[in-house]
Parts: sequence; structure tokens; C-alpha cells
Amino acid sequence: MTTLRCGNAVFEWIGDWASPPPDVHDGAGWAHHGVAVTADQRVVTFQSGGDSVCVFDQDGRLVDSWPTGLVEAHEMAISGPPGEQRLWIADPGIKCVPNGAGAYDVHRPHTHGRVRSFTLDGEKSDELPTPDHAAYESKPYAPTAVAVAPDGSIWVADGYGQSLVHRFSPEGKLELTLSGEEGAGRFACPHYVFIDHRQSRPRVYVADRGNSRLQIYDTDGAFLNTVSDGLNSPSAMTTFGDQLFIAELQARVTVLDADDTVACYLGHDEEAPQRNGWPNAVTDDEHTTRPDALKPGMFNSPHGIAADERGDLYVVEWLIGGRITRLRRAS
Repeated sequence: MTTLRCGNAVFEWIGDWASPPPDVHDGAGWAHHGVAVTADQRVVTFQSGGDSVCVFDQDGRLVDSWPTGLVEAHEMAISGPPGEQRLWIADPGIKCVPNGAGAYDVHRPHTHGRVRSFTLDGEKSDELPTPDHAAYESKPYAPTAVAVAPDGSIWVADGYGQSLVHRFSPEGKLELTLSGEEGAGRFACPHYVFIDHRQSRPRVYVADRGNSRLQIYDTDGAFLNTVSDGLNSPSAMTTFGDQLFIAELQARVTVLDADDTVACYLGHDEEAPQRNGWPNAVTDDEHTTRPDALKPGMFNSPHGIAADERGDLYVVEWLIGGRITRLRRAS
């Protein structure tokens, strides 16, 4: 059994923990999605290249699946009390699809992406409007993440569009827009937005991936701090106890302590991002394919992360066919 350690914590690596149902591309779909855990400890994620939400039990068995009509479920979040929870999905409106010639083309069926919520049995609930902002008069809105604050306000990261972060009211009205703290610099691909509850007052963490850092705000949008030491490509976040777990696209999960100092790296594969065709591989005849070099205990391209109530981590990766790994907390 492969184990990973972070201080006194020991995690058992459970590779290929769950497998979403086949998509229309017969396994060639490029996974680029998120993951979340419900109040009753089901794990919610998405098809690789398809349009269906997939719900798994704690043993990795598929217990439900339903279509969304979305282009891509890039990142997701769950809000509301048990029994009334909703799944929020950020759809950038763009994805890579196989072209039948050993390569992938960009598919963008609409000008703008969207943020939509569903009940946990698949019924569409709400959809946020495209932000009423001058940036979208001639350029696309391509949201990559969504988070819901305790007051019901909804935060959206436009990571693949205009590198802005928006706050909407619970009713869906745009309230404010952040472009990055003036003293710290503009966002460059704010890929994820996360409501952190480790302190007495919630804070808003933005994964400013293109700048290899986090920017931190209060829920009124006032800038608080940046965290950059020890980070390379923050893409998604979750917490357990006083630790912040960050899925970093460049082949690792980074763990920060209560002071946002690096405590350790989990599953770091320094060689993976240097591979030709990463996060995938390229054959001798120049076809893009799923890599054979995926290693137990080492990540290739973590894109989404979630934690359950016992502190187990679920990591989904960005590559053809996807990979879902469970890090089971053994101590």
C-alpha cells in the first residue's frame, strides 16, 4: 500500500478510486472538472468529456448520474443545509474535444460561459446572469469556479475570461468586481475562489494561478494579504481542521498550516510537468494520448480537491480520461 505523510498525518493512496460512466468520446474525453462532498458524504464530480454529474458513495460506487446540458463542469461547490443542498457549477463554455486525427480542438459553442445550480437529484435550480460589466461587451466570460458565502452571496472566478472575480447577491445581482489588489498586482487566471472558515470571520481566497499565489479578501471585498511562498500553480482548495489543501496543477497537493505557511507537499512529481505533451503524452506519430507514466503515490495534474468529514481527500486530475484519487486518512 502506498502512503503519503504530512507531519503526523498519514494518508493511504487509493488510486483510480472511482470511474465515471463512459462518455460520448469512448474514453478519449479530456477531464477538466472539479469535485465536492455532500452533507451525507457522497462525492460529486463529472464525466470526462461528457455533460453528466456523477455521484459516488464512500466506496467509489456510482449511485447517481444525470445530464446537465453544460459544456464543462470546471469547478463545483455545494451550498445550503443538509436536505436542501444545491450543487453550483462553473461552466467556462469551452473544452477540448478529440478531432479524430489524434489531436484535440477547442469547442466553444457560445460567446459566454455560465454558472448554474442544481438540486442534488439533478433538477436545475438557478442560473446567474453574465455579469453586467464593461469587460464583457466584446470579450468572453468564462467562469472557472464558484463559492457561496455564509450570507448567501455567490462568488465567481472568471479565470478563463477576463481574470476578474465577481460577487453576486443571493438573488443574483452583481454587487462588486475584483481585478486584483492594486499594490499586489492584477489577477492572472483567478482559477478558483474559496470561502475559508478557519478563522472567526470567513475570508475569500482567490487562487491567482497565473501569478503562482493566493490573494485573500474579506467578504466585503477588502484586500487582506497574499500568499506566494512555496506555491507554483494553485488551482483549487479545501480545508480540514486548520489546514488548507491546495490542488496545484503542476503535480502536487500543497498543504498550508493555520498561518498559511507550507507544511508539506503530497504526491509531488517534479518530472511530470516536463514531459512532452503534459498533462497528457504525445506518441511517435504526434498523437495526443493518455500518459502511461501515471504513478501510484504521485500526482500528474491535480485540478480539483475536496475533503470529507473524516479528513479524507478526493483529488481529480486534468488529463485524457481523468483520474480520481482518494487519500484516506489513516492517522
